Amino acid sequence: MNSQAIKASLLGITMFLAIISTSYNLAYAQQNITHGPPDNWEGHPPIHVKGNFGKTLPLTAVSQTQVTNAYHVSNLGCKLNTNDGKTSPYCGTGQTVVIIDAYDDSKIENDLGVFSSAYNLPACTTANGCFKKITPQGLPRQNSGWALEESLDVEWAHAIAPGAKIVLVEAASNSFSNLFGAINYANNNNLGNQITMSWGGSEFSGEKNYDTYFAKQGVSYFASSGDTGGAIIYPSASPNVVSVGGTTLTVDSLGNVISETAWSGSGGGVSIYESEPQYQKNINSPYTSGRATPDVSYDADPNTGFAVYDSVKYNGQSGWFQVGGTSAGSPQWAALSAIANSQRSSSMSSPDVTLYNAAIASYATNFRDIISGTAGSFSAGTGYDLTTGLGSPLVDGLIPYLAAN
Repeated sequence: MNSQAIKASLLGITMFLAIISTSYNLAYAQQNITHGPPDNWEGHPPIHVKGNFGKTLPLTAVSQTQVTNAYHVSNLGCKLNTNDGKTSPYCGTGQTVVIIDAYDDSKIENDLGVFSSAYNLPACTTANGCFKKITPQGLPRQNSGWALEESLDVEWAHAIAPGAKIVLVEAASNSFSNLFGAINYANNNNLGNQITMSWGGSEFSGEKNYDTYFAKQGVSYFASSGDTGGAIIYPSASPNVVSVGGTTLTVDSLGNVISETAWSGSGGGVSIYESEPQYQKNINSPYTSGRATPDVSYDADPNTGFAVYDSVKYNGQSGWFQVGGTSAGSPQWAALSAIANSQRSSSMSSPDVTLYNAAIASYATNFRDIISGTAGSFSAGTGYDLTTGLGSPLVDGLIPYLAAN
């Protein structure tokens, strides 16, 4: 074979290999888009610690009374009986809040008991049927950061809806497969009508394929919008999930609101993978290029944050902490859903649609519109925005609307 023939043959082989390589790369890319997130995708809890106070309840944190007064939860008339654990209507009685977290908190029930005693809430224990911890993937190892998150989620869900049961589902780790496996377990076993996820990770191509995890009839899903101002995370970005952003809530000693502004860490933005849902089109959202987050908001600033009791040592400390982050709002919005569902003949399936309809029906009655403050490159303003969504709940208006619609 002469040299020109050899060159031609080698060129042909090279082109053939290039075609194979290109085809393989395209197939691999399509596989990633079709089948899921990167192998290293992890969910992280957006939680911020203001400080540790040991055995002393942090007086700089908002109390249960201040929070329920600020968001008008107390106006509903929930009456507590700490002797027998029974409560009147508007306490979430008959409903269950399902909390999805990662790793184990071996002391969660004990810590919930300390918290309940401090705020004169009904006992919520395994023995009285109020609390249950489930480890469907086997008992996970303990993780101090996630244990603090679990304490926040469980304690403040109970603070807002003290008549509701709580089921904590612990995933074996914070990997995508384990966290979403825990959601699947909750769905398949009908654990409750509201599921909260105080965690998230970066968006990924193909995430729309996983939105079906949040589409079970009669179940409402809530997720933190993240603590990086102006950034969007998943599953908060799913149009089937109520995305909860953050505010800075300043109140007086009784819980009367002095101001509420967008918290600088409130996650939000417009998804590059999820389409704009119809419910956002209905409010004439200007963010037509994709699904916008958050949908709603709640106190998240650690400086105006929540008292949490955690006896698992976090950075060598235990006891009472003052914490914030958008992870605080998701379980409390789920608790509000429990209160609304306790008044309905059938549980909500599409809370986002109903929430946006509530804004259209009577904005000032159902939401506190947050009109000042910035998060990342976004600023709060009149109506829907990418820092606080529709705003924070005015529960005495919003819950009756959700119960009736």
